[in-house]
Amino acid sequence: MKITIKQTDDQLALIRAMGSNNREEAYEAQAAVAELLSPVVSEVINNAPTIGNLYNTISYGEYENPSLPLDLFHDINDENYIQVYSQQVAGGLPYSQVFPAHNELKFSTYTLDSALAFDRKYVRSSRLDVVSKTFTRMAQEVLYKQTKTAFNVLATALVKGKGNTNTAGSQIIASSAADRFVLADFNNLITKSKRINSSFDHGTPIGGVKSGITDLLVSPEMVEELRAMAYNPINTAGAPYASALLDSLPAPESLREEMYRSAGLPAFYGINIMEINQLGVGQLFNKLFGAIVASESATVAGGGGGTWSTTADEILIGIDRTKDSLIRPTVVGEGSPSEFQVLVDDQFSVRQNKIGYYGKVEEGRICINDKALIGLAV
Repeated sequence: MKITIKQTDDQLALIRAMGSNNREEAYEAQAAVAELLSPVVSEVINNAPTIGNLYNTISYGEYENPSLPLDLFHDINDENYIQVYSQQVAGGLPYSQVFPAHNELKFSTYTLDSALAFDRKYVRSSRLDVVSKTFTRMAQEVLYKQTKTAFNVLATALVKGKGNTNTAGSQIIASSAADRFVLADFNNLITKSKRINSSFDHGTPIGGVKSGITDLLVSPEMVEELRAMAYNPINTAGAPYASALLDSLPAPESLREEMYRSAGLPAFYGINIMEINQLGVGQLFNKLFGAIVASESATVAGGGGGTWSTTADEILIGIDRTKDSLIRPTVVGEGSPSEFQVLVDDQFSVRQNKIGYYGKVEEGRICINDKALIGLAV
């Protein structure tokens, strides 16, 4: 992710004006840069391929009383009550409430912000790279906070999800073999997602079972397992010939060749593969998931069977994005060109010889349908 300011005469003049000894002229130039780059930073954040952007954005005015009519997001003929997960403050523990499908859901938003400053000498010498990197860093800091809050809600909804049972954690299944990710696991995930999306009486929903997994969040190690199917055995059943291994059946040559040619694996079995570095044993999201499991006292399956162990297992998360289940409400300020606002940080005096900027976005994270989520412990 990189924000670049083009080196034109007008841009250079504007940057130099930011370092003027005339306070009014300098402030006007700084405000002009903030107004110019607010939409740019917002677009960079909203288009970044992160977990946060798996949520559908709904914008509200600054003085509105934000709400969601749940019956427009659910088929009320199939579901009488809806489990909703939301956060009240950034980094807080998401909590769940049960709502009738025809109810109006009220929710809270919170502010994510970042403040940065640089020496005035850089603008006086027209250092566009310093200004560009300042706003790039601002976008990175806000994006980091958004990603953590987004995963927090998503993982909590997954852990608390009961599917068609009365047990939290039942939407997470174990891999067929410990530390292995094979075709059988894809098959099990698809079947489990169809069972989860049955009607309220555990029957076939109106219109048939059309739901499924569209995206799968995995670690780089699990992508390695997928690539390894090009040369490793792929099944988990006993082979029809003598072997000490349980998974000794090779993939068809056509499948091996296809996987060999598409090593990047943007999709597999019709499911989009989203590689997340924070997933995997010992990584941030895996630890957060383990902390949520512990805080909820949920019984979650572990890889190959048994129960979840944060130090030995890792979680893979499947999402059905055909459902409007993950919602990101944002507040757009009056007169603001975008949901992300960049303002001049006026805390610095002339003697400090610094120029500062303050960026903020007011948003929330909500999961209104945990049946769109499914987990695989490996």
